[in-house]
Amino acid sequence: MHKVTGLTPRFPLLLVDDEDSWLQSFRATLRSQGIDNVVLLNDGTKVMETLAANRFCAVAVDLMMPGISGEDLIPRIVEEHPELPVLVISGLNEIKAVVNCIRKGAFDFIVKTEDRNTLIAGVRHAIEIFELRQENSSLQQRFFKDGPDRPDLFSEIVTAHKDMFSVFKYIEAIAETSRPVLITGESGVGKELIARAVHNASGRKGNFVPVNIAGLDDNIFSDTLFGHKKGAFTGATEPRVGLVEKARNGTLFLDEIGDLSPASQTKLLRLLQEHEFMPLGSDMSKRSSARIITATHRSISEMQDQGKFRKDLFFRMRGHMLHIPPLRERKEDLPLLISHFLDEVRMESGSEVEADIHEISDFLDGYRFPGNIRELQHLVHDAAGICGYTELKPKHFKKLLVVPGDSLDANGFVSETGESVSFGTRLPTLQEVRARLIEEALRRTKGNQSSAAQLIGVTRQAVSKYLKKNSQD
Repeated sequence: MHKVTGLTPRFPLLLVDDEDSWLQSFRATLRSQGIDNVVLLNDGTKVMETLAANRFCAVAVDLMMPGISGEDLIPRIVEEHPELPVLVISGLNEIKAVVNCIRKGAFDFIVKTEDRNTLIAGVRHAIEIFELRQENSSLQQRFFKDGPDRPDLFSEIVTAHKDMFSVFKYIEAIAETSRPVLITGESGVGKELIARAVHNASGRKGNFVPVNIAGLDDNIFSDTLFGHKKGAFTGATEPRVGLVEKARNGTLFLDEIGDLSPASQTKLLRLLQEHEFMPLGSDMSKRSSARIITATHRSISEMQDQGKFRKDLFFRMRGHMLHIPPLRERKEDLPLLISHFLDEVRMESGSEVEADIHEISDFLDGYRFPGNIRELQHLVHDAAGICGYTELKPKHFKKLLVVPGDSLDANGFVSETGESVSFGTRLPTLQEVRARLIEEALRRTKGNQSSAAQLIGVTRQAVSKYLKKNSQD
């Protein structure tokens, strides 16, 4: 089975022309642009037979051929294969012929003498239309189903919520296309797991390559994604292969896309538009065959209004959009998730810790989980340690969560059930609040600086800087 690789469609493109030399030349041009899934046919009388025997993403037929013309083929193809866009190729730009072909159902009319970029743009557009038709058909078929067709693809995601099942069904519908995907949702909801599910469902032969770009300046971003040649800059004693190349025929996942600098946004836009990139120190572009999936917990719309994010980049990124609901909106998943994380505890500790899952779920039901599933995972692990890996009860979680009615701490502030904060008689300074927030995030994530940073919405470098300064005081 053919799969999407870069611009290459899942099913091949059928080129039909009685001129073998033009067929070979146009195929070479398409291959140079990353479209290498092409079938050539020099006999127009065999078009319908070929279409009946194989699946294609589009058909490009010559207007004038011996035996049968492209104009005569159009209504037959449209009737028997309505999902296929039909491109008509002609040596002459004849207005009457163009009008007749469009009326009969042709998708586009291509003139051989036109610039090759125009010809390629027509083919690309036809492929995109085919993929959109496939997605629409797939979504219609899945609309009334309760769950995904292949639940095994989503086995790493612990849920029984209907909104998540809707996300799974949408992933199955879009997985095999080459269009970029933008995943939105708060920190800790599992955006990387969703990205992996999209990759697994796509059937791509290449690797899934994730990278968190939060805090990367423009030079590090370019070097990380595009690599460099030997001698590109001081210290570049060896060439480096970038992550775009490592994701060849696979999926490149860029997390925290909202943190990109304006210069890096421009470079990513070129990668998405042209499917090309240039390693540092090189004057030769390379083709990318990786599908791009991006994710953010920030509001890109607000960033656009503030002039912090390019509108054209956002348009390119959101070929498809997936929004992952926060844990507070799917509390039905609490028992499943608590049970799952308890199994993790048992495996890591080698203990047989016991727990009344539903009792704990009822206790946590009123908590809003600002850190979402990642926070729940840390809570379960911490609470298990507090109980000595014996019998886990709600009281052990209460020691980790300060709920309304509890006394204020020495600095005069305490977290409530929601995301708000209560203050005592003395207002703490911003420095005190910042310090306590970072310390609490580190405690909940067992010292993991990246996870702690994501939990409170700052960069890992900010947490590292605080720890370094604190150790010197």
